[in-house]
Amino acid sequence: MLVGDVAIEKLTRAHVMIVGCGAVGSFATEALARTGIGHITLIDSDVIEESNINRQLFALDSTVGLPKVTVAAARIRDINPTIRVDGLQLFFDANTHLDCTPDFVIDAIDTVESKIALCKWCSQRNIPFISSMGAARKTDASQIKIAPISQTSVCPLAARIRRAVRDSNIPEFDVVYSDECPDKNTTDNGRTFGSVITITGIFGLLAANYCIQKLIK
Repeated sequence: MLVGDVAIEKLTRAHVMIVGCGAVGSFATEALARTGIGHITLIDSDVIEESNINRQLFALDSTVGLPKVTVAAARIRDINPTIRVDGLQLFFDANTHLDCTPDFVIDAIDTVESKIALCKWCSQRNIPFISSMGAARKTDASQIKIAPISQTSVCPLAARIRRAVRDSNIPEFDVVYSDECPDKNTTDNGRTFGSVITITGIFGLLAANYCIQKLIK
């Protein structure tokens, strides 16, 4: 009723790839599955840990120790058995070779090198994508937004990506980010960052909504 039959047909025929099935990626995946995307490819090398339960949809007491892509694929099929799901348990980097050309890609990877590799992969194939920047150490949902990578500020991860994009001559692309100044006390010995599901979830849902609107239009 909201978007019409033509738009729903586009979504049903669409193939979306989500790279990273953690805090941000799990919410993006859930949204796409419940919106009727017909083909979803999931990429993640990790298994679910107890520490994931505070912010990841696929993390439950019953799924600890299982591969994230396996749990995610089963959940998608339980939501809609007609969806084609490809779950690839691998670490995406510059040496990754994929035999597919999705209509859209959502980058929910944590590591800078892998994010740059995925941006290059998409740009070389003219595949539209959106990338998630840092959601940890943030608590103010009102400061989350979508903008071109060149127009981001405050976010340390975005700053590193901006430099890498310039050095690699990657064309401009949009990102989900927050310009909230993080609390420096939200780290464990300066190495592990704290995060909350209300922020990581919004990052993932914004990325999914961006994807959906691009596919419809």
